[in-house]
Amino acid sequence: MAVEIRVPALGESLTTAIVARWLKQSGDYVQHDETILELETDKVSVEVTAPSAGRLENCIAVGTEVEIGGLLGEVDETAEAPTVAPVAPVEAVKPEPVSTPTPEPAPKPEPVAAPAKAPVPSTPRADDGRERRVPMSRLRQTIARNLKAAQNTAAILTTFNEIDMSAAKALRAEYREEFEKKHDGARLGFMSFFARAVVGALKDYPALNAQIEGDEIVYRDFVNLGIAVGTERGLVVPVLHEADQMSFAELERRIADYGKRARVGSLKLDELSSGTFSITNGGIFGSLLSTPILNTPQSGILGMHAIQDRPVVRDGQIVVRPMMYVALSYDHRIVDGREAVSFLVRVKQLVEDPRRLLLDL
Repeated sequence: MAVEIRVPALGESLTTAIVARWLKQSGDYVQHDETILELETDKVSVEVTAPSAGRLENCIAVGTEVEIGGLLGEVDETAEAPTVAPVAPVEAVKPEPVSTPTPEPAPKPEPVAAPAKAPVPSTPRADDGRERRVPMSRLRQTIARNLKAAQNTAAILTTFNEIDMSAAKALRAEYREEFEKKHDGARLGFMSFFARAVVGALKDYPALNAQIEGDEIVYRDFVNLGIAVGTERGLVVPVLHEADQMSFAELERRIADYGKRARVGSLKLDELSSGTFSITNGGIFGSLLSTPILNTPQSGILGMHAIQDRPVVRDGQIVVRPMMYVALSYDHRIVDGREAVSFLVRVKQLVEDPRRLLLDL
């Protein structure tokens, strides 16, 4: 009996996918619940497993666009599992001696007319093998479409500031080992400091946690915090739902887990939706300053950057401090410049004095 393999439910607002690759081929014997296929959607890859054990048949071609419930292939349950035949031992064969021929003298080169000029390379052609054409993935197409839509729709403006990371670095160095022991290896990184600072600042400046829907502004009393993650497939933004209710340890665990699963394409669709504000950290790649683009329909995104020792003035003295530039891009349609600047100053205050984060000040 042939059991059909069909496209599973893909999640919120998704109706189609592309057959990305078969992990098994027609004629292969597969086990029940073995992963046999990857589908690529606008947001994430979806793994499809075998509905039963048997021989895989009638696989549709890679690159085919399919709808929810569409037929992908079949599994013949009547096929017998292959048996493994014993391997006979192989006797060692002694190599026979090989005589080495006497090399012939190389022919003398013919005289070349002088002065000989090297040929001038012609202009590269598109068909000379030095160009490659690769179809854009569904994820890359979605990223491109969303970024362009953000520029076309929102009135994006960016404001900048810099943060002295001395206190955060000192606190982290003093308590990191104890923190990791108490919380089962959860790392104490700087992202959790900024996540908590953003949550605190959004309480004071809720317009940056809002969005426009038609002729209305939707304000929220919760924070679903998106954390941008760069992967080989492109940029994805998994969401920490109810981040305002999370502790430092839970923030660190979730951020680390999302990062790992984003890189292997195993995030679930509900983990990529319903964000209200985002953070992106170009500093891990060495970026010193940037202007992040909004993750529409959100109204704000905070850009973190590399920490760099720089001379600054403190109490009339020039001293060296670990400094980070930060950038806030916002939708000027609903966020005024005063609110945006004040929000970023609030984030700066909270990170520069982490005790405020602990005391909710």
